[in-house]
Amino acid sequence: MKKYIALLFISFISLGYLQAQVTQFPEMNVPDHTPMMNSTWDAIDKMMYKVTNEGNKKVYTPSYPAVLKALENKVVELPGYLVPLNSGRTHTTFMLSVLPVMQCMFCGSNGIPPMVEIFMKNDAIKFTEEPIKVKGKMVFNPEPLKGNAEIQIVDAVLLK
Repeated sequence: MKKYIALLFISFISLGYLQAQVTQFPEMNVPDHTPMMNSTWDAIDKMMYKVTNEGNKKVYTPSYPAVLKALENKVVELPGYLVPLNSGRTHTTFMLSVLPVMQCMFCGSNGIPPMVEIFMKNDAIKFTEEPIKVKGKMVFNPEPLKGNAEIQIVDAVLLK
């Protein structure tokens, strides 16, 4: 019993120390890595895959629930974190994630966060670790096995 109390005590002290580290250095401008969930992300997160077999090979086909299908070809606003697909400082095509990819060394341990592929209308976006918000038309990729994401935002513009 003493071991559990000691472990609990150490946990509380550690949590306080970690919080103090973040709030102690506000000038370091540490990004707030809170999830960017909203109703659009909730709908995107409901996409599932139907698994079929073709010979020895498993084929994963996206299945879009009604709540997500209702957003197809609609203009949506989506906050999130830029995930580059190519190297460089600016990007016209990239993934947008509900969580930052560089969040922690344990990312991916609870599954892959929802992501969509963004195609900017005109301007390229400079890479940032800060959250961004884009507005554009949501479309479903009819052939996601050809290298693009299942859900895409096309003609996107950066909202300020």
